[in-house]
Amino acid sequence: MPEPERSDRDPGLAAERTRLAWRRTAIAFAAVGGLILKTNVIAGAVVLVLSPLIWYLGRLAGPHPDSARAAPRLRLVTITIMVVAAVALVVSLTARGRS
Repeated sequence: MPEPERSDRDPGLAAERTRLAWRRTAIAFAAVGGLILKTNVIAGAVVLVLSPLIWYLGRLAGPHPDSARAAPRLRLVTITIMVVAAVALVVSLTARGRS
């Protein structure tokens, strides 16, 4: 008798690649925040504070076996990323010229 197809099988390791991409993004945020600190303390601190949030969002965006519960989580991740981007934009525009 053939073995039934398992739906949780991930031959391409997409979930692992996604987790690693989120980790790299959080590390990049921290690195950029550290660089910004040299020229603008407030803007750099904001970016550094957002780094753990980005890492946590990556954990939320990970694969979930129940797709009905995954949609609200992805919506939350999307909204939070948009808010983080808006905050970064506002900080960068208002912090220009200050030192």
